[in-house]
Amino acid sequence: MADAEPAKAKPRPIIRLGLFLISHSFIVSVACCAAGVFALLLLPVLAKNTYISENALMPGSASPMLSNDDVSRARMFVNKVVSFDFKTDSSSIGIQDLVAQHITDLGGEVNFHKFLPQANKFNPLHFFSSPDQGIAQENYTYSSYGINTVGFIRAPRGDGKEAIVLVTPYNSVKTSMGEALSLGIAHSIFSLLTRVTWLAKDIIWLAADSQHGEYAAVAAWLREYHTPSFDGSGRSLFESNASPTTGRKRPNDFLRAGTMAAALVIKVTDGSEIAERDVLNLYAEASNGQMPNLDLINVVNYLAVNGQRLRVKVEKLGSLLDSWWLRSLAELFHKLGTVARSLNPQWNFGISVAEYIEGTATLASSLYNQALGVPTGPHGVFRDYQVDAITMEISAKRVANYKNRPNELLLQGGRLVEGVIRSVNNLLEKFHQSFFLYLLTSPNKFVSVGVYMIPFALLVAPLPMVAASLFADSTRRISGMETKVASSPASSDIPAISFRSWRWLHAAKTVFIVHFWGAIVTLLPHFLSLVQDSPPLTNLLSWIILSAFTLLILQAILGSSLSLLHMNRTQVMEWTLLKSVTIAAACTGLCIMSVINFATAELGALMLVPMCLMARPLMLDAKAKTLKSFIRAACNVVLIFLVFPPVAYYLWKGALVGLDNARVGDFWNWVESLWTWNSATYIYMCMVHLPCWVLCVHTLVYPC
Repeated sequence: MADAEPAKAKPRPIIRLGLFLISHSFIVSVACCAAGVFALLLLPVLAKNTYISENALMPGSASPMLSNDDVSRARMFVNKVVSFDFKTDSSSIGIQDLVAQHITDLGGEVNFHKFLPQANKFNPLHFFSSPDQGIAQENYTYSSYGINTVGFIRAPRGDGKEAIVLVTPYNSVKTSMGEALSLGIAHSIFSLLTRVTWLAKDIIWLAADSQHGEYAAVAAWLREYHTPSFDGSGRSLFESNASPTTGRKRPNDFLRAGTMAAALVIKVTDGSEIAERDVLNLYAEASNGQMPNLDLINVVNYLAVNGQRLRVKVEKLGSLLDSWWLRSLAELFHKLGTVARSLNPQWNFGISVAEYIEGTATLASSLYNQALGVPTGPHGVFRDYQVDAITMEISAKRVANYKNRPNELLLQGGRLVEGVIRSVNNLLEKFHQSFFLYLLTSPNKFVSVGVYMIPFALLVAPLPMVAASLFADSTRRISGMETKVASSPASSDIPAISFRSWRWLHAAKTVFIVHFWGAIVTLLPHFLSLVQDSPPLTNLLSWIILSAFTLLILQAILGSSLSLLHMNRTQVMEWTLLKSVTIAAACTGLCIMSVINFATAELGALMLVPMCLMARPLMLDAKAKTLKSFIRAACNVVLIFLVFPPVAYYLWKGALVGLDNARVGDFWNWVESLWTWNSATYIYMCMVHLPCWVLCVHTLVYPC
């Protein structure tokens, strides 16, 4: 009697679950995408109140020491700056000398830093290197120098290994009242800190000459501070021992202190006359979505609200505040919260309509600014050197009528900065306790990385399942077609096809060529930037034409399925393999980008995922001649049009500032800003987003 056939081993539960998800990929995709969008809209509801993680900070534990005498001296300094006669005669005293003289009179050390404006030249290697030292040297022939004035206080209880930086940008050509007041606030703090005995960290006051831009002045000084460049004699190229205007020699060289623990950028602007109180605007976003440690923002917010009675604000998208759909959504979440509390009072799900609208507008602004990868102020350059920094912009009610309240603003701003310095001075190590990855919904509410990654994970989750489902389906169909061809009478004239499981390599070759083309597209602006005084729209059209021409050349040289002619029947069915590999590449690119800049990956997923999942040859929908196929084809065409980078940028900007203020050529200006700030968003757009868009277009026009 023959032995009974052994029972087949059942696959493990995780394998059965994977097979189930792959077999039901369409339902899973719809559910995950809907859940991802819903979770993104739910983030303002899930936001937590901020809290100070580092106990050593102890904000507000000490009484302010800034006196009226310090403020009076600062007021006299402000009056001198405001009444300063900006002469062009190099023999007259300059405003840099005025600042340096007051620093010396207060007992601090001072030196000047001469720098040159940085050229806006595109260099692809800047994306993969540290801050360049040679940029300034290339501009050494410039006649207009910027001159930073830097003051130092050596801590009586310190060892010179740590420092706190105060930055006050001002235009040395014509200083405004707000810039003069910011210099006055720093002067009052400097006056106090030269006398205190509790200081454990050195203080650096950088009066940044912003005639060439605030960021350029701070970046030049930080570059020299960390990576000095020398001439043949061993002297720093931009070291200045002499007064910039009078030529009087000063004994000090380029001065340095210790490792920077934190940096505060102080600015004063003219606020609204109808505001009940002064407002403190906080700007924290740095390049590539980097943020300072949340504890630094928490300390500033706590001291401003509880100590100085300032109203703290973070930037929000004003276009969302009056949108009807957001108000309807806020009312829906408010009703859901009411129902949840009625079922269980411990479910703290509720949020008011106004709070949700404000939180969503702030969250959208935080997400948008981080996705751009462009700093929102001169504080951004400090993050490139791993220094936590923010910009504190005091929006005063009556800056123009400063004489009516001479001491109030200086005392209020000075005591706020004093409190922050005292807290940072208490630290024994760098900021590390709190979050570095977060999104703000208000000055005192945030969404941590563990929460905001959920919407992205839900959006990206369908991609590997759909890729596996398409691969299995295409392999099955092609195998069936090859079997049918082999059994036909004319099969003797057709060579045998082997290694059918490796047929996906043909699609992978196409995907590789397109992504390689994306790398070439990334470098093309370098050559376009060599043309002087070319309009942005002309540069954009030239970039598009050169990119299309380059793609055709690559296809002709390397060859790929981008050529839609001379395809046999099995190759015609390979569009599913092409879509499968495209989705896998999109998933990989989005996941890598989420590590570099989550906000860019999140916005990219909102555009790429629907386009990649819905891509299907238009000829198949045309042959079906049904309402469903017509709607699907229309959706595919609309998505392809909307996701094209220039169109997507135009629509995003139109939604934020209005279509009347948006121009097609603005896309080129935006691209220039991305490579100026070395934003990884530019790399993502050219090497992930654009190739996936081209591959989806190729899928739509695939012959069937």
